[in-house]
This record gives sequence, C-alpha cells and structure tokens, in this order.
Amino acid sequence: METGKENFLLIGIQLDNKTTNKDGQAAIDCGGLWHQFETEKRYGQIEGKLGNEIYAVYFDYDGDHTQPYSYFIGCKVAEGTAVPQGFKSLKIPAQTYTQKIAKGVMPACIAEAWREIWKEDANLNRAYQYDFEIYDERCADWNNAEVDIFLSVKK
Repeated sequence: METGKENFLLIGIQLDNKTTNKDGQAAIDCGGLWHQFETEKRYGQIEGKLGNEIYAVYFDYDGDHTQPYSYFIGCKVAEGTAVPQGFKSLKIPAQTYTQKIAKGVMPACIAEAWREIWKEDANLNRAYQYDFEIYDERCADWNNAEVDIFLSVKK
C-alpha cells in the first residue's frame, strides 16, 4: 500500500557515525542508541511533542541497504520547537511510502520485518531517502507488538 505523507519535524538523538547492516553492526549500534534513549529518559526531555509516538529513522543512505546509513530516534514536534541541549532535530520531507507492519515479540519482530523487506527490495522500488518505524501504544506489550514501518519509494 502506497501512501503520501507531508513533511514533519523530529527532535531526538542520532548515532555519531553511520552504521551498516554488515556483520550485524546495525543491531549493535541501533540497539545502543535505543539503550541511551531509554536509560537517559530522553523521551521525557523532549518538550512540545505532538503525540506519544517514538520514531526510529533510517536516512542519509550511501546506496541501498547494504551500504552505510544514519540512524535517529525521536519524537514529532511542531515547526519552530527549540532543540534542547544534547538533542538534534531531523526534518522528514514530504515523500511517498509503502507501509509494512512488524508483528510479534520485540525486538526480534523488527529484525525479521527488515530481513523480509531486504528480500523483496527489488520489487519495492525503494528511494532510500527517509525510512522510519513508528512505536506507539501497540508495542507496549513486547510479547505481542505491532510496529508500522514506512519505506520511501520512488514515484
């Protein structure tokens, strides 16, 4: 299912360097960023959130999913929201997406969903712009979670 989304602004944290899916490095790096987001209670430090969702964004790809990319975790805020010390902002441009849903036990269901996406990569017409996962109340139960994954696609 393809869907268009308007641009929006996030405030959060991101990896200092790009990560890669090679040798499981992204699982280590992205997991570490999630650990930092949770243990430093970053969610509660973001003022002016427009909802309770947390966004995990894959962007600034050097190519396809086999190449390095940047990773960001944050929350949607209104344009013009001040960025607190120690945080970054990320503007997601208006894009066309195809939506996938990860279901099951966290975080394994996310990894499995991405493995399936990579298998069908050629058929998805991916743009490799800004891809993201949305974590909301449907993933509160880690044994029975549901997470939306939006993949940027070429028009």
